[in-house]
Amino acid sequence: MYTHSKQIITAGVPIEQAQKAIIMLHGRGASATSIITLSDRLQLDGYAIFAPQATEHSWYPYSFMAPVSNNQPALDSALELIGELVNDIKNKGITQENIYLLGFSQGACLTLEYVSRNAGRYGGVIAFTGGLIGEKLIESNYKGDFNQTPVLITTGDPDPHVPVSRVNESVAIMERLNASVTLEIYKSRPHTITGEELALANSIL
Repeated sequence: MYTHSKQIITAGVPIEQAQKAIIMLHGRGASATSIITLSDRLQLDGYAIFAPQATEHSWYPYSFMAPVSNNQPALDSALELIGELVNDIKNKGITQENIYLLGFSQGACLTLEYVSRNAGRYGGVIAFTGGLIGEKLIESNYKGDFNQTPVLITTGDPDPHVPVSRVNESVAIMERLNASVTLEIYKSRPHTITGEELALANSIL
């Protein structure tokens, strides 16, 4: 089993000059370089952009619905990496209210898991096809107050990797932590990101 090293690709405005920062998390089998190409379609003027690279192109080995123990130590290592990156960005003078997180598929699951374990006011959270991680969700893992952070979660119905039931469960937990969640479910949409989803993301960015 593997852990992650800190390999981060950056784009956008240098952090010292940026007003805002976004962390973009790629899906399984993809790369930091591939998720950063989304920035061409997103309104990220003035943002410092950070995309970490997962070891072996995967944040954790098994399905996000597998028992959490099966996905260790990779999952904890991934969550720790995001935490370090958030702290690095704060240390450069960008407040948490101006930090955004975005992920697709496995990266979306990781994004939701990280912010829900560390609920606070973020700029915004965008999860293209994802849900909270674990065979069963353990409510006590998730704490804090999102203070009405805007959260966008999108998915297809059905999606080959992410059951709508888990997405709904995740929304309920995040709303209890005071997130302002927008959920969009697209009938028979393939496992991809559509232009409509990017437009919704831009309304948060």
